[in-house]
Amino acid sequence: MPFPTIDFAIFFGIVFVFNWLLVPFERAWKVFMILASYVFYGWWDWRFVFLLTANTALTIAGARLVSRPARERPRRFLLAGTLAGELGLLGWFKYYGFLSVNVDNALHALGARQLFPLLQVTLPVGISFFTFMGLSYVIDVYRRDIEPAPWLDVAVFQAFFPHLVAGPIVRGSELLPQVAGGRGRDVRRVDLSRAAYLIFGGLFKKVVLSSYLSSAIADPVFANPSRHSGPEILLATYAYAVQIYCDFSGYTDIAIGVAMLLGFRFPQNFDAPYTATSLQDFWRRWHMTLSNWLRDYLYVPLGGNRGSRPALYRNIVITMVLGGLWHGAAWTFVAWGAFHGVGQSIGHFRRDRRASKGVPPRANGRLAVAWQRFATFQLVCLGWVFFRAQSLSAAMTMLRRLLTTWGPSPLLRWQVVAVVALGIALQYVPPRFPSAVQEAFSRLSNLAQGAVLGLALLTITTLGPAGVAPFIYYRF
Repeated sequence: MPFPTIDFAIFFGIVFVFNWLLVPFERAWKVFMILASYVFYGWWDWRFVFLLTANTALTIAGARLVSRPARERPRRFLLAGTLAGELGLLGWFKYYGFLSVNVDNALHALGARQLFPLLQVTLPVGISFFTFMGLSYVIDVYRRDIEPAPWLDVAVFQAFFPHLVAGPIVRGSELLPQVAGGRGRDVRRVDLSRAAYLIFGGLFKKVVLSSYLSSAIADPVFANPSRHSGPEILLATYAYAVQIYCDFSGYTDIAIGVAMLLGFRFPQNFDAPYTATSLQDFWRRWHMTLSNWLRDYLYVPLGGNRGSRPALYRNIVITMVLGGLWHGAAWTFVAWGAFHGVGQSIGHFRRDRRASKGVPPRANGRLAVAWQRFATFQLVCLGWVFFRAQSLSAAMTMLRRLLTTWGPSPLLRWQVVAVVALGIALQYVPPRFPSAVQEAFSRLSNLAQGAVLGLALLTITTLGPAGVAPFIYYRF
């Protein structure tokens, strides 16, 4: 059930009412929210509900098991079994086809017979997100960072519909206390102005900006790069950078706003990523909940920045390659992750060299910062070529034609350039501006607030397409 639809508006209206009516009745509220979230998830395909249920049951059982033994070896064994079960479900649905095709191609090259049967495995929407949430909860219980929660609380934590299909990736320590303290929620304390700003801002980014850039240039160029000129490929690359930002940050803005209307707080997921001054800084600002997850549950256990410099670079590359593979079962995602891993390693090397010479890690002047932001954005866009391309060969075709083909460019229109510029300019809006808008909105009467929201919705529906494509991160 995508957010920008009439179906979701009706669904959320019903959930909003019952959410607040059932606040005094904790158990009834939890059961209702689980059922509502399952309806939301099953809207795509009712069979997916069984997978979510199995993942939740495994998460509950695994956390209980790893919390009990006093000795470390049994706890490690139980943790490994739980992680294997959750990752096994993810691997079957998301990576079986990728693994079977590549292994069978390798065997065929060696003259061996096909090993894996050809199966069409449907990828359940959002499986990567709720799997990572389950993993983090079990690992946190194993580390004694949190205590195992009641099974109803964990079921709500796993299935809570605002974050279910595309994040943010919320930790147990962040959401479970809010689920357990349900009676403390009060509709009078909901920050309506901020929730409205997030929801309508997210809708504008998705429905208007992202949808326009997708249809106007990004989809046509990436679908058949050999038919387009270098200027079109360059603009399409920038357009996709803005499209994916508006699409994904728009989703998470809506998710955070919807959760806020229900009385819940989600962590921030984006912080003006295209103003980053390095690739490392970019990952502190882009999909922050995934970046933090990879750092805490993969990079640090690998050794983090402990040990030698080569070990550090190895850990960064492994983390980013696996992070790329998390996004999808394709060599393009592996290449994208490797690109960011090698790029961050080079950045660490350069900063180490500067430190050894007794100079600051990076220049801090205005021109230097502007250059760092410009260069980082170009590198990020170069990585997006591999992320979006249909294959590695298509990505290389785009890069080759970008440098060699400068013919007619009918897709190079001022409207597209203007929307790309607007999408980038949004990154540089001072933080005080949203606060001022929200403060002004909160001072309006209820009638005036309704009129403003109605006008905003009319503007979005007028400027947006007749049908809105699914969010990009639904397929991850």
